[in-house]
Amino acid sequence: MSTDQNGYSYTLTRTLDAPASRVWQAWTTPDQYAQWAYAVPGSVEMDVRPGGNWKATVRTPEGAEFPLTGSYIEVAAPHRLTLGMDVPGRPDPATMTLELTEQGPRNTVITLRQTCDTAEERDGAEQGSGMLLDGLTGFLADDAKA
Repeated sequence: MSTDQNGYSYTLTRTLDAPASRVWQAWTTPDQYAQWAYAVPGSVEMDVRPGGNWKATVRTPEGAEFPLTGSYIEVAAPHRLTLGMDVPGRPDPATMTLELTEQGPRNTVITLRQTCDTAEERDGAEQGSGMLLDGLTGFLADDAKA
């Protein structure tokens, strides 16, 4: 995985052992997303289309729960997904872009980009995104073993 920080933006990149269509499915199917994204069972809802809404309640390893909501801005299956995330106290949603680039028949490079208002917000978002990528990597690895 590589990390690049620019101002209050960050970019995370990782190579996954799955084709882009499988990564897309894991990210955009509620029951699959819930399995790897630290979501409380039954809390994930997704209307994956431009303008559609999403929500999930995430549980940290320490047990704290955080409800998350937002909407889809750009949906270009299976290569690009841009979503807005509602942030308390912020008038406009924070946006995160997910890009999937296939490298051969079995590998996909996933790139997450987000711009935040403050360094503290960026650091927290980057940590959370890293946890998501860890969960996704493990989920896809288990999937490949099955």
